[in-house]
Amino acid sequence: MEKPKNISVNAQLLTGVGASSWFEIGKEESLYRIKRYSEEGDLECSRLFSVNSEEFNINKDYQFTYISNCKQCKIIQNNKIFIFKTNDYEY
Repeated sequence: MEKPKNISVNAQLLTGVGASSWFEIGKEESLYRIKRYSEEGDLECSRLFSVNSEEFNINKDYQFTYISNCKQCKIIQNNKIFIFKTNDYEY
């Protein structure tokens, strides 16, 4: 699938059974902003997340995995699963 032009080059496509989503992550002070887009490039959510371990390094290779949504995301890095959770209910 070709990435829509409005989505960051760093965004990753997480394919699903019913639908797939693009995910991108960025660092904002001590938190991480994760954005989820539809396959077509529509922004579905943009929230601040905390991670369950300080070992996560945004500058090293990582891969979004299941289950990832607008309240919780999982990322694999160095064979470890990092869990990102949000209490931010703003868009």
